[in-house]
Amino acid sequence: MKGGGFFLFANSFVSLQNHRMFSAKQLSEEQITAIQSWAAAGAQLPEIQLRMREYFGLSLTYMDTRFLVLDLGIEIIEEKKEETASQLNKAPIPTGSVSVTMDAIAIPGAIVSGKVVFSDGEAGIWMLDQTGRPTLEPDTPNYSPNQEDIMEFQKQLRALIESTGL
Repeated sequence: MKGGGFFLFANSFVSLQNHRMFSAKQLSEEQITAIQSWAAAGAQLPEIQLRMREYFGLSLTYMDTRFLVLDLGIEIIEEKKEETASQLNKAPIPTGSVSVTMDAIAIPGAIVSGKVVFSDGEAGIWMLDQTGRPTLEPDTPNYSPNQEDIMEFQKQLRALIESTGL
């Protein structure tokens, strides 16, 4: 495509006229060394892209930065892998069985409500609303009990509600 062109990207047309791929051959040894040290220190692609603009006056797209890093053989340390590893180290240790209790006075908007403690020690509040829909609000955001705990919770909740005559 001589002189540019257009392509469809995310439902909008983008001009190719002024965009040329950046090449690693355009960098000096000092610039390459700096990029390698940034990556080794944990900089992610957006940060490398920003530093290249600030320190070298090179305005690259994210994709150009990604291709440049690949061309130079630089490995980016992914933060998600580190976060996942730290989350695994903080995983609750199972402490026993599931325990379900019912409140003497239901929380507003509920027919019945109570508390649950799962086998891993995580706790939460449960309720049945006016239409009978169950709700579980764990104390820890985004917590999800394992399948066995869910089944045990349902079994104990059913028995607890039946014992009250509801």
